[in-house]
Amino acid sequence: MRTHGTRLDTGPPDLDTGPTDGAVFDKRPEAVAHARDFARAFVDRLRPGMDPQDVVSVELTVSELITNAVRHARGTSCSLRLEAQPDAIAVTVGDADPRPPQERAPDLAGGTGGFGWPMVQHMARAVTVTRGPNGKTVRAVLPR
Repeated sequence: MRTHGTRLDTGPPDLDTGPTDGAVFDKRPEAVAHARDFARAFVDRLRPGMDPQDVVSVELTVSELITNAVRHARGTSCSLRLEAQPDAIAVTVGDADPRPPQERAPDLAGGTGGFGWPMVQHMARAVTVTRGPNGKTVRAVLPR
């Protein structure tokens, strides 16, 4: 995992909008747990602290988007960028595959998924997919 970040100094002095922080993960199954830990450490640094349910939503969104990149996208790595805004957290995941996420019927019997993408869309205030010549980014904006 490679990380980078910059400090944002915007907003009123009593509201720490927090850093913008990012990491690049090799596309291996353990990337999901590393990304979740990265997200938890990010939100733990925010002041004022977040509501516990909002923290869970951020962690779950990171987990689902990184899982999708690891399982379904082309390329050998994926990126995660977290940005704290005064009233929201933006989660952006990038990969080398220009194909957008595909909604599919949830698999209730075989355990092969299908729940994550609809769940992210439900939890987020907004979800955007930006496709480019080198892949795509998926950005979910969640309440803070």
